[in-house]
Amino acid sequence: MSSREKNIGLVGVGRMGANMARNLNDKGYRLSCVNDLVGETAAALAKELGCAQAETLAEVTAASDIILTVVTNDTAMESIFFDEQENLFNNAAGKLFINCATLSPDMHIRLEQAAASVGAETLEGCMASSITQAREGTLYLMIGGKRETFESVKDLLSDLSVNLRFVGEAGKAAQVKALVNMVMNINTAALAEGLGIADALGLDLEMLCEIFSQTGANSRVLETDSEDMLGRDHECYFSAEHAAKDSGIAIAVAEKAGISVPLAKATLAQYQKMVNLGLGNLDKSGIAELTFKSRGTGN
Repeated sequence: MSSREKNIGLVGVGRMGANMARNLNDKGYRLSCVNDLVGETAAALAKELGCAQAETLAEVTAASDIILTVVTNDTAMESIFFDEQENLFNNAAGKLFINCATLSPDMHIRLEQAAASVGAETLEGCMASSITQAREGTLYLMIGGKRETFESVKDLLSDLSVNLRFVGEAGKAAQVKALVNMVMNINTAALAEGLGIADALGLDLEMLCEIFSQTGANSRVLETDSEDMLGRDHECYFSAEHAAKDSGIAIAVAEKAGISVPLAKATLAQYQKMVNLGLGNLDKSGIAELTFKSRGTGN
């Protein structure tokens, strides 16, 4: 059966979840309902898409064959799946949960085991993209779980993504995602420091970025964040708070494997400093606010 013939619910319809829902709606999928802690957000999206607003998690499970969750962290997942009073696993036999947040690998393993105990299935759908890609259906998706479960919804996952990679058993995609974000966050912090030093030296920053782009200093982060760092335009696509969370996940993964990661820890300290200064809602590019001498928040 095609995924388009199944009812799809979403839990967590902030900017990423809402844009994934819009993309699926545009492509003809049957959206059963949406749910969010912020009821007004879910109500507005439900009205826009012509689906139901589920007031409870039980309603989402009852109305849906496939449930996408796009929440913030392990604590949020604990709440929606393991709360004693109300959770998505109630009467969940035959349901499939695709969990798209950046979580610890252990949480994904626990979810798969708990789902199996009630006759349900899970996949981890780790996203290495942002809001624009969610809306356009051009996410980079890394999938973990059982291969046969992945194959059963490959059509749906393909319509969410431009690059789709099955990584391995539960927890493996989360490990890869942690490493992706660890390297991205380190690169972002390094770029901010380089530009901050250049600014203090009175160098032409646009010229420097052009030189970076043609040398070993080039990176994807240079393409996406350098202009924002120079212009102090930190409209949020991936927040400093999330960067701190994801760096912490990567450090935990490394330490469990017996690997020392001093650069990741230094990067976490910078992003945590942003959070402590009340800057956690800025885009990760806002780390430059700590490295430019003239900006007064760091150096």
